[in-house]
Amino acid sequence: MPLPILALAIASFCIGTTEFVIMGLLPEVAADLRVSIPSAGLLVTGYALGVVFGAPIVAMATAHLPRKPVLVGLTASFVVGNLFCAIAPDYWTLMAARVFTAFGHGAFFGIGSVVAASLVPRNKRASAMALMFAGLTLSNILGVPAGTALGEAFGWRSTFIAVVGIGLISVAAIAWLVPSDVAEPSGGGLRGELRVLGRLQVWLAMLIASLASASLFAVFTYIKPYLTDVSGLSTSAVTWVLLLFGAGMTIGNIIGGRLADWKLMPTVIGTLLLMAVLFVGFMQFGAIASVAVGIVFLWGLLIFVVVPPLQIRVVEAAAEGPNLAATLNQGAFNVGNASGAWIGGVALSAGVSYAQLPLVGAVLALLAVTVAVLSQALDRRAPVPLQAVAE
Repeated sequence: MPLPILALAIASFCIGTTEFVIMGLLPEVAADLRVSIPSAGLLVTGYALGVVFGAPIVAMATAHLPRKPVLVGLTASFVVGNLFCAIAPDYWTLMAARVFTAFGHGAFFGIGSVVAASLVPRNKRASAMALMFAGLTLSNILGVPAGTALGEAFGWRSTFIAVVGIGLISVAAIAWLVPSDVAEPSGGGLRGELRVLGRLQVWLAMLIASLASASLFAVFTYIKPYLTDVSGLSTSAVTWVLLLFGAGMTIGNIIGGRLADWKLMPTVIGTLLLMAVLFVGFMQFGAIASVAVGIVFLWGLLIFVVVPPLQIRVVEAAAEGPNLAATLNQGAFNVGNASGAWIGGVALSAGVSYAQLPLVGAVLALLAVTVAVLSQALDRRAPVPLQAVAE
């Protein structure tokens, strides 16, 4: 792995740990702050909305700035946000800290993916993006299970303190390893970045990303009570299941990068169809603990197969000004995170059982398939241009 991409991967590990570990700590957070588990689940929604609203604001504010200082600044702000999460005295302060922490998330992954793509030949761009996102997936193998175990042993606040330490390492790594002149802003500036947003294929890719994420988070937000209440697993066993989920994500991320460099849209469509089938299987057989564990592993694998293809899809469709579009695509993923967590919570509040919740994910995955098929059909009329990422 090229050292600059390694630095970006360390930061994505830190970000991924904070984003996902809260799901393994929902009961602890809810009990400590004296709120219900669905209310604690809104901390996932709040983070996702912070990404959604922060992505365009940060991207537009930094469109004319050199990429390296922007990445360093975004990572530093993430460290500060996690510190405030650790010391938050009540629910609403924690919510505010989560939103602040998330504000630079979309811009980091959007700009970081363009930087990663600019460091390799064009036919390896999706793989380079996958390497950067490997930190995000590894956070689910190492960061989330370790953070969950740490939070259960020493209190959920200790998890955020640990993330602060990792975040400081990532700031130093980016400052040291990322070249100062990498992926400089295009000559068109903010106006050029905005111009490419008029392309339908850019928005269709973002819509697919939102629906795919919504299908995941409608169920995964409540994975701990699902596995304990439906599958009959112990609380300690859930930590190991989350480890398997992260392993699946890491494998899927690598596969997705390679498949995207080969056949982009067929990879997206086929993977989303398999996800819908898997959700139905989860609903039918989730009460069998061994089957549920295997499904969670495959679930993690499939959801991250589609991440590199969708990110490179947006970058190619917005090649003349990719930074804003790539950042907005991260916002699109988190629109799905927020809406999925909300839809899952609404379904539970309306009387849907944990056992039936995967059906909601299946419907959302099929909607994503529909949009992906439409996007591919439009490709036959006007193919997405394969242009070099702005350097």
